[in-house]
Amino acid sequence: MQHLVLTGDSIFDNASYVPGSPAVVQQMRSWLGTQWTVTLLAVDGAVCTNVPKQLEKLPDDTTHICISIGGNDALYASGILLDEDVTATQVIDKLAAVRTQFRADYHSMLKKVLAHRLPTIVCTIYDAIPDFSDREATGLSLFNDMIVSCASDYGLPVIDLRKVCDERKDFSTLSPIEPSEIGGAKIVSAIKNVVLNHDFGGTRTVIYAK
Repeated sequence: MQHLVLTGDSIFDNASYVPGSPAVVQQMRSWLGTQWTVTLLAVDGAVCTNVPKQLEKLPDDTTHICISIGGNDALYASGILLDEDVTATQVIDKLAAVRTQFRADYHSMLKKVLAHRLPTIVCTIYDAIPDFSDREATGLSLFNDMIVSCASDYGLPVIDLRKVCDERKDFSTLSPIEPSEIGGAKIVSAIKNVVLNHDFGGTRTVIYAK
């Protein structure tokens, strides 16, 4: 038996955004079949620094960990881009500080996760959100850059959700920043591909787009 644990935020904990339809964890269990157990530790609204707390509930028989975190960190910092009373230089300085802090938080989080010595997968933050502005997508790229950079420091596989969820139908009609049943199915398919096919004994980061 294999045991996959999903940690992070509402990308995985999306049940309340797909009422009447299977959430990501339910789809994951269906797609992986009876030889796998899937546990949801992710919590809607979580930020990067919450993940180590989630893993205090890590089951003893866990074999794989998948992390999707960072969207709420970006959301809380988005006010910087909406402030029109500051100069471009001030905006850049603020974004630089946010970038530095997020990298430190993400790096610290990964160290604590990897202390469990289990195959670990990380996800980027999708940016094809309906009505998402170019300004917001630009700001989000700073967070995604840090996720990929930190994953590369440890040779971890990365699922690039920017390529996985890239259509309007991939997002919930109740909240456009959450995955719909369709988007959830795409995410599940990408995770399944990695857990079944990735060489976790390697040290080179591989970015999976589907």
